[in-house]
Amino acid sequence: MTPEEILKLPSMPAAAPSYPLGPYRFINREYLIITYETDPVALRAAVPEPLVPNEENLVLYEWILMPDSSGFGDYTESGIVIPCTFNGEPINYTAQMYLDDEPPISAGREIWGFPKKYALPKLTVNSDTLTGTLYYAGQLVAMGTMTYKWKESPGGIEAMAKGMTKTSCNLKIIPDVDGSPKICQLVAYNLENITVKGSWVGPARLELIPHVNAPVADLPIKRIVGGKHYVGDLTLPHGRVLFDYIKDAQG
Repeated sequence: MTPEEILKLPSMPAAAPSYPLGPYRFINREYLIITYETDPVALRAAVPEPLVPNEENLVLYEWILMPDSSGFGDYTESGIVIPCTFNGEPINYTAQMYLDDEPPISAGREIWGFPKKYALPKLTVNSDTLTGTLYYAGQLVAMGTMTYKWKESPGGIEAMAKGMTKTSCNLKIIPDVDGSPKICQLVAYNLENITVKGSWVGPARLELIPHVNAPVADLPIKRIVGGKHYVGDLTLPHGRVLFDYIKDAQG
């Protein structure tokens, strides 16, 4: 391969790249998000500065079913998102993510810094209940349930689509060849071309089980606020650097 050919490759390995060039389109992406209140000390420890956790000490535990994802295929994801502020502006910080498909694990970590690890999440409808489960290394570490399509969400699909445009960010850490930090950044992104097809709220419950390699229970549940369930199409564009810990911290 020539240097020119190498520079055109979208990802590793060169013989069969793990994922194509983006942006990436998702069709019929389905969410279950359970909001709960947690311990403020544990929350502050989970959020990297200069982000500031929300004053209500809220955590969003989510399952996302992605049956039609360009370049990635069909997979399910589960994890923790924390509402924060950055320089006074609202932003969502993704703290943990677990999924069952290699291409989005590689792309998520390498491009945006999503904190992705391999596990087995599921999101299913069982009779009158929307149910999310997460298994890591053969053990159940999270289970969430919500009443199925209990009530249309306030503001309907328009309000939900607007809410999905909120800025999100990840802590991207990639070491150099000697193990020292090469990339250490907060990477921000905003979803685009959003079409919400349905959006509901309702009662929900969540159980988190301690596990050393999937520490979702490190943010303990004090009070369940409620559940959201919505389905839509969207585009995930490339990200942008919000804060550089190597450059900005030295400055």
